[in-house]
Amino acid sequence: MTHSPVAPLEAVHVPAQGSAAGLVVILHGWGGNPQELAQLVPYLGLPQLDYHLPAGPLRHPQLAQGRAWYDLSRIGIGPLSGGETGLPQTRQALHTWLEKLETDTGIPPARTILAGFSQGGAMTLNLGLQLSTPLAGLICLSGWLLELPPEPRAGYPPILIAHGRQDQVVPLSFAQRARDILQAAKVTLRYAEFEAGHEVTPEILTAVQAFIRARLSL
Repeated sequence: MTHSPVAPLEAVHVPAQGSAAGLVVILHGWGGNPQELAQLVPYLGLPQLDYHLPAGPLRHPQLAQGRAWYDLSRIGIGPLSGGETGLPQTRQALHTWLEKLETDTGIPPARTILAGFSQGGAMTLNLGLQLSTPLAGLICLSGWLLELPPEPRAGYPPILIAHGRQDQVVPLSFAQRARDILQAAKVTLRYAEFEAGHEVTPEILTAVQAFIRARLSL
């Protein structure tokens, strides 16, 4: 798996119906791709939003259409344990891409939600907690916390963490650990467990929709 340099990110765009009331960026998981997640967008029931789904810059070692954000084969799931994984390069590339997206769309961070599933959820927390200008909110689905959150420059954004109790890929304990750390850091947190595996169920989508509506005043 090649880590550098990181090429500009490519993305799937699902445009808003009419003038966009906000922006939602969704990051796929390890071995996933934007096209898969784009199929979930209609089920959110928020067509007034602009959706952008970038592809991870790394190719998955086994899946032909699979992409990755950093090298899970070296680090495994969970908190960082050292070693070169491609994470710093990807985080910078994603940050640069988000800044360009703001310029291209004219939608500010205060109207932008960053969300992710599994490894994409880990990336969402890792980048979203480090941005100097907070986003409207972060959504971590079946993910985990890679690092302790840094001291915020302008406050942490509100966060939704949703996880399945039967998740056999990312243990529920990882979500609970993230919950405890973020609560101790005084982050505004909505934490929810569901009777689900490593998946996005209709119940989870309902929680995501409610969080987005609350954060963007829809």
